[in-house]
Amino acid sequence: MAHHKAADSKREQFRRYLEKSGVLDTLTKVLVALYEEPEKPSSALDFLKHHLGASAPESPEMEALRMELVELKEKYEAVLEENEKLKSKLAQYEPPEEEKRDE
Repeated sequence: MAHHKAADSKREQFRRYLEKSGVLDTLTKVLVALYEEPEKPSSALDFLKHHLGASAPESPEMEALRMELVELKEKYEAVLEENEKLKSKLAQYEPPEEEKRDE
């Protein structure tokens, strides 16, 4: 009987911990959102993952990755532009394709 009370006490402590940290509230909100969806998604688990991930605060690592992505996109665009310029310069010094085939 004492073992049963100890397990109940641990469960109650864990429940209070989840409640205090906001986990129960967040889970309830996501489950209510799923319940209220007019067209249920094919994967309830993916729905939960998406909505739980969206509500999580953004970590500094994620922000750094976003900044790096923006930088890399800018560099990529610059390289594409440079590539086009170099192609047009190169075209000035190469004979057209038709002349190459005739040779």
